Amino acid sequence: MSAESASALPESAQRVAQLLQSLGHEHPIVILPQTGRTSAEAAQGLGCEVAQIAKSIIFRRRSDDAPVLVIASGANRVDEAKVAEVVGELGKADARFVREMTGYAIGGVCPIGHAVKPVMLLDEDLFQYDTLWAAAGHPHAVFRLSPQQLAAMTGAPLADVALRIPAAEKAPE
Repeated sequence: MSAESASALPESAQRVAQLLQSLGHEHPIVILPQTGRTSAEAAQGLGCEVAQIAKSIIFRRRSDDAPVLVIASGANRVDEAKVAEVVGELGKADARFVREMTGYAIGGVCPIGHAVKPVMLLDEDLFQYDTLWAAAGHPHAVFRLSPQQLAAMTGAPLADVALRIPAAEKAPE
């Protein structure tokens, strides 16, 4: 991404663009015409599957108030009990906590470049796809990457974080 095109981005997305450039990432930030606050909205704007959205969800670890970042497939609901087994008991992270710990607003939390380095987990289900899309610091900004690039950028360990409802408990269709 050129400096000229990066300067047209919102300030938080400019920071992500600079970070991606410093990492040698080859794909530019894309600005969605509609918000990408939810995985479904982002997928609709990009013309991809919801599962290809790498959503960044922040929790607060109760023992030390550390931020916990779970990067999950947009199709998955995060199983907080599974995450807690790995990182410790979780609490909710309000909008102020998210902004202070990450430097991003909810709906635009990027998987990299946080104000405070979070404890991280990466949803193993993301590796079913060749291409993923992640928030780039702003609700309208996203960038393309592979699951392998995401793992390399974050250093996050892979984990089963998806809430899976047994077939016997699912409502009939």
